[in-house]
Amino acid sequence: MDQPHTPGFAELQAAVGQLTDTERETLIGHLQSRSGEAVTQDPDATVLTRGGGAGADEDAPGSVIGRYKILECIGEGGFGSVFVAEQSEPVRRRVALKILKRGMDTQRVVARFAAERQALAMMDHPNIAKVLDAGQTPSGRPFFAMELVQGETITDYCDQSRLTLAERIELVRTVCAGVQHAHQKGIIHRDLKPSNVLVTQQDGRPMPKIIDFGIAKAIRGRIGDETVYTQVHQMIGTPIYMSPEQTGASSLDVDTRTDIYSLGVLLYELLTGVTPFDQEKTRQLGLLEMQRLIVEDTPPRPSARWAGLAEQKGLIAAKRNMESRRLGKALQGDLDWVVMKCLEKDRTRRYESAHALGEDLGRHLANEPVHAGRPSAGYLTRKFISRNRAQVAAGTAIVLLLVLGLGGTMVAWSRAREQSDRLRFTLDFFTRAAGRRRGRGLGDRDLAGQPGADAGGGAAERGGADRRDV
Repeated sequence: MDQPHTPGFAELQAAVGQLTDTERETLIGHLQSRSGEAVTQDPDATVLTRGGGAGADEDAPGSVIGRYKILECIGEGGFGSVFVAEQSEPVRRRVALKILKRGMDTQRVVARFAAERQALAMMDHPNIAKVLDAGQTPSGRPFFAMELVQGETITDYCDQSRLTLAERIELVRTVCAGVQHAHQKGIIHRDLKPSNVLVTQQDGRPMPKIIDFGIAKAIRGRIGDETVYTQVHQMIGTPIYMSPEQTGASSLDVDTRTDIYSLGVLLYELLTGVTPFDQEKTRQLGLLEMQRLIVEDTPPRPSARWAGLAEQKGLIAAKRNMESRRLGKALQGDLDWVVMKCLEKDRTRRYESAHALGEDLGRHLANEPVHAGRPSAGYLTRKFISRNRAQVAAGTAIVLLLVLGLGGTMVAWSRAREQSDRLRFTLDFFTRAAGRRRGRGLGDRDLAGQPGADAGGGAAERGGADRRDV
């Protein structure tokens, strides 16, 4: 049966998964007394349902919804289930069919998607799964037909393939390229998270595909005068990956930098194996406390979060082909700075685009100074040495050889000078002695018998008393 629209029901349905048990029970009682109809809670405690169960089997395998035949369910989330379906016309192909759960305002959702369809059709990027169609089931539930991507979530793929930090960063750079393409077409994702980034193999290389582009905005849309009431307290997105501005009542503050924040959380998780805020603890928070956490609390740096982990470290590091200590050291500096720039509460302090984030990650991989870092002289010197190790080593060797050569030359010069001084002294010695003899008019024979025969030699000897080596 079609559900009458109660203002705020869709929005409360979307947020109910973030309520505590007590808050959820209070909400259900309030809705029942207000609407006069039964309000039930799904077993997974994430969805509220009103009225009867008409259409409950319309998404069973073998069912036909318009031109799509349901084959199998491949996933479930807070807003709906995803099925593999076979499209019959205008072409035969398999697609992913996302059918939203009850409580959504079908007419608004489909109308918003129609408004986005032109921009979505203009997106043509290898890292973005196309959204092909939208409509509604016989019972009035909205659905979206998307390109079928059969892959693993980016976090599972990286862990199962034991990708290194550098390989994970390269994957994120590829995702950034897809996000940048969408932003240039005026499309914001609003719900970037691991389950919306699937990785497949193409020519033996990992190929990430971003799914659900345009769907989050179709579900939420923009706030206008006619929708202010129904949009209050609506939180579309996965809280742990949501930017502070997404938690507010208005979507007017949401721009492309919202996706930069979510990319930062995704990068954080790929590097450390955990999210900035502990997921188990955040699940226990009520809606208001969750909003306060996202808006006010600054998450720890990746290296600090890693240092605080206990028994998980060994397993997480092994999935990155690193030792625990080396991983902690690798997170310090560049990666801390890049991630925390993405997670700034003030969006004006984040990267201005996904392209800028990808470029900074590229600088890190190339051992160049990152723009998110502090450009101190020591940091710049270390970066220069890191990216020019061979040249620096060769230059150091040349300088060392020059120093050694100069030292050897100085030693040889000193010895030569000493020998020159010795020779000069010897010549002076004999020159003075011969001069004295000629001055007395004596020959060599006559000198031998004279009382002062040794006078010249004695004088020379006294003059050379300090030259024992002569």
